[in-house]
Amino acid sequence: MDLENALRQLRIVPVIEIADASNAVPLGQTLVDAGLPVAEVTFRTPAAAEAIARMVREVSGLLVGAGTVLSETDVDAAVDAGAHFLVSPGLNASVVQRAQRAGVPIIPGVTSPTEIEAARALDLRLLKLFPAEAVGGLPLVKAFAAPYPDVAFMPTGGITASTVEAWLQVPTVAACGGSWIATKADISGRNWDEIRNKASQAVRLVSPSVASVTATGPSQTT
Repeated sequence: MDLENALRQLRIVPVIEIADASNAVPLGQTLVDAGLPVAEVTFRTPAAAEAIARMVREVSGLLVGAGTVLSETDVDAAVDAGAHFLVSPGLNASVVQRAQRAGVPIIPGVTSPTEIEAARALDLRLLKLFPAEAVGGLPLVKAFAAPYPDVAFMPTGGITASTVEAWLQVPTVAACGGSWIATKADISGRNWDEIRNKASQAVRLVSPSVASVTATGPSQTT
């Protein structure tokens, strides 16, 4: 299964910051049990690579991404950990090319036509709109659809449970990233029931029939 299709099934990608890698497996299993088997673990803590590795190794059926990938070193660490896909807040050609050489899909962030065209020149068609609300929100992603109908987006940044439905009604939006499902406080407090409830609510909100995605490592970068 290619990455865009997987995300279009899942519709919401929990964006996660893990400070303690021992929380990775119970968190990942909680998301799977809730019917939302995907996690973007951000490289904002020293525990990120180990958390990704544990999720990939020990949580069956979980699609695991590495977020906040800022450098070629981050790419290597994420790939070594077994991440199924990478996400960057911006478009850095050297980071994209490193991921492409490693054969791991990457979703770089864009905010403008110039950046979209630079991404297309790198053979990318699945991009992150970030920070989605701050750079123009729904009107912006809708405006991009006319000149770039072959590009799909994963908007992230400022999207909430109350606004995500509107975003997902835009045909070029494959999925939305969201940090409200598994907050830092809930993860560190091991509030798995709260996270399960939020994830289950998200699934019911956007798609009553979200299909489980087997995390075998999407092979397609677009």
